[in-house]
Amino acid sequence: MTPTAPEPPKRHLTVALVQTDPGPDKVANVERALAYVAEAAERGADLVALPETFHCRGPNDVKRASAEPIPGPLSEALAAAAKAHGVFLLGGSFNELHDEPDDDRTYNTSLLFGLDGALLARYRKIHLFDAVVAGKLSARESSRNRPGGEVVVADTAFGRVGLTICYDVRFPELYRALAIAGARIVFVPSNFTERTGRDHWEVLLRARAIENGVFVVAPATIGDGGGEGGFVAYGRSLVIDPWGTVLACAPDGEGITLATLDLDRVDAVRASLPTLHHLRPAAYANLVPQGGPS
Repeated sequence: MTPTAPEPPKRHLTVALVQTDPGPDKVANVERALAYVAEAAERGADLVALPETFHCRGPNDVKRASAEPIPGPLSEALAAAAKAHGVFLLGGSFNELHDEPDDDRTYNTSLLFGLDGALLARYRKIHLFDAVVAGKLSARESSRNRPGGEVVVADTAFGRVGLTICYDVRFPELYRALAIAGARIVFVPSNFTERTGRDHWEVLLRARAIENGVFVVAPATIGDGGGEGGFVAYGRSLVIDPWGTVLACAPDGEGITLATLDLDRVDAVRASLPTLHHLRPAAYANLVPQGGPS
């Protein structure tokens, strides 16, 4: 018998961005997210992307209490949803337990599942948001989360993809590494602050797309989750093409936003602007010392 040739990569991909306003009720948050996954599949999505911390938002103790190992009930529920609906599913991010002693922090982890529910990739957020913005918004993500230390790409039926989370978008070297590793789509599930989002969110995402000739898929949370902690998420989930054009932007509320990606667009843009072939790492590799400018 002649072996069956592998199917060529998909050339068009319909993506669904899920935008939610999660609060401290993990069960309700997850149920709502999975309902959106089902709805997105019914509307023709090939890939459904959930936002960062779709499972729970709240004080540090609430976030720690929501943490799970992988595999665990939440990862298994996401895998089951991908398989049941026949979609690729980006599990936004949630708090992952670990076995390291003397450290009660968790990882902020994003998972990607295939059509059959198989886990294709696990990414632990590398860059943690420790900042004081305009003297008002103070955040210290490292007080509850451990940083990851691995750049992650995954092979899929629609090409190689790269995984990142939220604050990572401010570190262009990560996205360049993903592009060099072959990523044609980069995911940026986020819980981006309203204060910085209104000035930086779209600009940063478009820049990462333009610099690397990649699609950027960025599902985001919105609102304050009904809490009183002062944190408000910006929303405005985005899909951006390799030229930097915004293909889809979510309205200001919970829901699903669809976009179709023409994957040949990556090759066309990279052919006209071959920046990845013009890199000269030897010229600037030692320009900035590790850890930042002096």
